[in-house]
Amino acid sequence: MYANILLSTDGSDVARKGLEHGIALAKALNAKVTVITVTEALPIDYGGGHDSGWIPSQQEVDSFDAASRERAGKVLDQAKAIAEQVGVSPELLHVPNAHPATAIIETAKSRGCDLIVMASHGRRGLRKLFLGSQTSEVLVDGSVPVLVVHQRTSS
Repeated sequence: MYANILLSTDGSDVARKGLEHGIALAKALNAKVTVITVTEALPIDYGGGHDSGWIPSQQEVDSFDAASRERAGKVLDQAKAIAEQVGVSPELLHVPNAHPATAIIETAKSRGCDLIVMASHGRRGLRKLFLGSQTSEVLVDGSVPVLVVHQRTSS
């Protein structure tokens, strides 16, 4: 049914549930697995009006990028360990300086993935509206099927 599955993770406990579910599905289907983590760019405030804003130095940008790479490496190492425990050998991918939903969609399309597996907090009502969600953005695209693993929270 699905031969090439993209699993998205940010290293959170919620994302881990989606990762575990996606790995189990890939194992059952003997599907190829790519695990992606995306790190956003350093936010820059150019200011406006009376606000002077903030533009980072090259050293600050380099330090941020190094920290992002280190964090992504830890997230992907954790994903690899989870997958290898059940006999799945995932391809690992870090996309730096990108909007997560956009990078997930583009990666799924460029790698010919036929399913994206993501986790969601399962928030409802106004909290869902105000918090926004990378999962919701990926769902709106609609070009690749998305399996959403819900993790209900008490708050």
